Amino acid sequence: MLDRVADKLLGLPAAESPDLQVDRDLRIEMPDGVVLLADRYRPRGAGPLPVVLMRTPYGRRTLLGTLFGSMFGRRGYQVLLQSVRGTFGSGGEFWPFHQEKEDGLATAAWVREQPWCDGRIATAGPSYLGHTQWALAPYLDPPPVAMCLSVTAADFAETFYPGGVLGLDNMLSWSSAIGVQEDVPFGGLLPSPLRERRVRRSMAHLPLSTADLAAIGKPERFLREVVGHAEPEDRFWAPIDHRGADGAALDVPVSMVTGWYDLFLPSQLRDFRRLAEAGGQVRITVGPWAHADPGMLKASVHDQLSWLSAHLRDDVSELQRAPVKLYLQGAGRWLDFERWPPPSAATELYLHDLARLEPRPPKLDTADRFRYDPADPTPSVGGPLLTGKTKQRDNRETEARDDVLVYTGTPLTHDLDLIGDVSARVHLRTDTGHADVFVRLCDVDRAGVSRNVCDGILRLRPGFPAAGEDGVVTAEVELSPTAYRFRRGHRLRVQIAGGAFPRFARNQGTGEPAVSAVHGTPTEFTLVHSPARPSHITIPVFSPAR
Repeated sequence: MLDRVADKLLGLPAAESPDLQVDRDLRIEMPDGVVLLADRYRPRGAGPLPVVLMRTPYGRRTLLGTLFGSMFGRRGYQVLLQSVRGTFGSGGEFWPFHQEKEDGLATAAWVREQPWCDGRIATAGPSYLGHTQWALAPYLDPPPVAMCLSVTAADFAETFYPGGVLGLDNMLSWSSAIGVQEDVPFGGLLPSPLRERRVRRSMAHLPLSTADLAAIGKPERFLREVVGHAEPEDRFWAPIDHRGADGAALDVPVSMVTGWYDLFLPSQLRDFRRLAEAGGQVRITVGPWAHADPGMLKASVHDQLSWLSAHLRDDVSELQRAPVKLYLQGAGRWLDFERWPPPSAATELYLHDLARLEPRPPKLDTADRFRYDPADPTPSVGGPLLTGKTKQRDNRETEARDDVLVYTGTPLTHDLDLIGDVSARVHLRTDTGHADVFVRLCDVDRAGVSRNVCDGILRLRPGFPAAGEDGVVTAEVELSPTAYRFRRGHRLRVQIAGGAFPRFARNQGTGEPAVSAVHGTPTEFTLVHSPARPSHITIPVFSPAR
């Protein structure tokens, strides 16, 4: 009954193999003697079949694990759902991200030796399960016959430090969840809202190296490592970068799903483009979702079943779609393209005095100023978060603060579609040399409500970027890509701030490493508008005729 309910909620047709065989706690020995546990789902009475390998730190018997195992198994696939090292009965210690290559290769070798495997392996799963796929596929010989990647990336560390700034909210939220997921008295009995409030409060804790104690009352390895290795040129995370020298490093058909408000979006689109430009068989779907949206789960399930059908059952009908499928926000439409990004016109909008955003650069030398204080950090609202209030939110309260500059265009006379990459070039001077530049593009409706569309951040340090004789630096800020329609009568707005807390860790203004910083000093910002140095945002204006 539960299977039928799940199928209905996910919009799936009736399963073809309702009689499912489940073998629990299969023991798979690693080269160092550690034993990892796995559950196997398959149609009862079937002979040797390909194996869909899913390696997870979140447990084999959770709702999500059981859903994927049962759903794939009832549709004629054989699924091996394995708990990664140190989680849910598997031996050893869980060292997030660092052991998945070796353990994945050993597991795949074991699978191919089993009489119930026909020699073919495919991989599937979202988020960390996507990391375990990337940690395996480029190194497995012969490679998997297919990969199904949802809300994930080949290099997770890009997401730890966007723009060189620790992504505090997402890192602390994930590490806190991982730290208590098997702790029944804490993780099982303490109500989730209470736990969430405690984690939220801990984001203000200093130093960040002990924020885990404030959040969950005990040390958590990943948090301490991600905080302790946040400085530039630190190579600690290099081994978990599985992009290879170029896309040719991965000769596997790949299908991807992500959302415009997923934290992995920029990295996953880069992965897609890299593989596509190398000639790989790859497709991607980008919808109006955040990381854990129900819509994301539904789309991922349909995508993975479709891709497995194409590559394990030779159903070529599942390949008859465009490589790129995008949801155009604000228009409520899906669009198909042959590549990412689609052709668009890079268009500059310039920041002027008097809070103006205009299509022409300034003619006079002017400047705007604000003061960022880490003791009262500029707050964040909405955006690509793992937990809490994600996606688009009303930004007016934040925009009313003295530490936020706002530049607004005139009402649009026609709908304006943006599809592609967004960036900003901001010329500014700070009195400390240690500062963050946060840039956000917003959509202001006819009622004056300002909603975030995309944003980005960059950490400045003495010497980076190089300053001119007057101390002015040019900050090149990469905002998240988007596909968005600004409606006629709406206005484009750009925010400039010195941070976005707690989504990003505060810049204390002292240069002290994030792992130990406790004391802070305010930073004075001067934003320059001049003909020689026109601060601006570059947007990708899309026209169907292009």
